[in-house]
Amino acid sequence: MSRLIDAIKEYQVGFRKKAPKEVQDIMLQATKQLEKMHLSQNALTVGARAKAFTLPNAVGNLVSLDDVLDKNDFAIVSFYRGAWCAYCNLELKALQERNDEFKALGAQLIAISPQTPDASLSTQEKHNLQFEVLSDAQNTVAKSYGLVFSLAQELRPIYLSFGIDIPASNEEESYELPMPATYVINKEKTIIFSYVNEDYTKRCEPQDIIDIIK
Repeated sequence: MSRLIDAIKEYQVGFRKKAPKEVQDIMLQATKQLEKMHLSQNALTVGARAKAFTLPNAVGNLVSLDDVLDKNDFAIVSFYRGAWCAYCNLELKALQERNDEFKALGAQLIAISPQTPDASLSTQEKHNLQFEVLSDAQNTVAKSYGLVFSLAQELRPIYLSFGIDIPASNEEESYELPMPATYVINKEKTIIFSYVNEDYTKRCEPQDIIDIIK
């Protein structure tokens, strides 16, 4: 079984070859600044009660955490930045590859981002995702989980030069994004596993989710 970290390393090799070094340096410094702020310490963690939510999926139907846990033993909730994020796409693909195993363990996977339902639909169709992709307008749910930060000013023109228009994707101007985060929540709505990282290039391995549920 392939590992997400290997796919990420392969992507990084290609990125380093084509992106100007000064751009890479700015991006790296911005990540280090986030790490120095220790934002992940504010996030919900193991033992905490998960915050309930009801959000629209890619076709506008409402999905609630309560309904998911009524029908399943566990909810796996993955917060991601958006379809424009290469690391998010690698993570979503890796999660899809293990989705049948999640289901066999009585777990339903949910992915949440601040992008619009239309953008979520594009994400779901592009990657043939067989799980719910929910739209968290203005990061309301991500804020309740303690995950939200504002993208550094110096990164905004760089992202635009890559063709990434976050305000357009999210239909709001704040440049607020969730840190990459994965939660496993049991039927009592207790968080039994959490992964939160200020560094958007680091992601939770799907195998870790399977191991904790087992």
